[in-house]
Amino acid sequence: MSDHRPENVDTPKGLVLAITAYLLWGFLPLYMKALAHVPSVEVVAHRVIWSVPVAGALLVALGRTRDLRAALRNPRMLGMACLTAALISVNWAIYVWSIANGRALDAALGYYINPLFSIALAGLFLGERLSRAQMGAILLAAAGVAVLIAQAGELPWVALGLTFSWGFYALFKRSLPIGPNQGFLLEVLILSPFALAYVVWITAQGQGHFGGFGGDSLLLAGAGVVTAVPLLFYANGAKLVRLSTMGILQYIAPTMIFVTAVALFGEEIDRARMIAFPMIWAALVIYSVPMLRQMRRAA
Repeated sequence: MSDHRPENVDTPKGLVLAITAYLLWGFLPLYMKALAHVPSVEVVAHRVIWSVPVAGALLVALGRTRDLRAALRNPRMLGMACLTAALISVNWAIYVWSIANGRALDAALGYYINPLFSIALAGLFLGERLSRAQMGAILLAAAGVAVLIAQAGELPWVALGLTFSWGFYALFKRSLPIGPNQGFLLEVLILSPFALAYVVWITAQGQGHFGGFGGDSLLLAGAGVVTAVPLLFYANGAKLVRLSTMGILQYIAPTMIFVTAVALFGEEIDRARMIAFPMIWAALVIYSVPMLRQMRRAA
């Protein structure tokens, strides 16, 4: 089946895939909180290892393994995939650590800032012209981060780390001339030798949490499913909806993370966050209004 579709059209299939991806990401903190007692690096290692069979099975089912074999023989593509693999592993590590250490609000902040950071990257590296509204939104978001820095006396490194790692991951991912499913499998294949070596080493030291049929083993094995499935939903959904629609839908996950952090994890919204979060939300409204107008005109 061809992936071709008319430009600027939201397909029902694309909307279902994209919304499902963001809802799954919104629930992910609950899963990761259950693994809070496991070191973050070990959780990430298992996310990598168990993503391989999930992504591999999908590629076999789609009959697209030839593209992957061609990518493995292309040094330039492998080099770019190594870069995106490194960025996504850093993003996962920061995210897992933030949930385990009571910093889910910072994770939500990072994913709220991300669309504005992606606009800035597009202007800097892709030559895209930014509108006054977009510039204003970026500056307002930067002011919100400045409030957090002034109050805490340090960089909100969790939020900024997630923003930078995901933003550059998405930017460089555009340079991978293969499909999203093949690209994801290529990334986890690159990371898997390091992940396997780490898991074998900590198991030999008697410090691993995987083994037998206990709860930890099942949760760690399931980490591959909860990692790969939403990413694959997102990657395939993004091809079937307009960019502006994805820009609006991406607020679903950080909003769910925010609510979960406050309502379920009991994280507090201090004075700095009371100022910074509304500034970020206002920036997102400024960013979103032109997209909503465009979507209304298209409808």
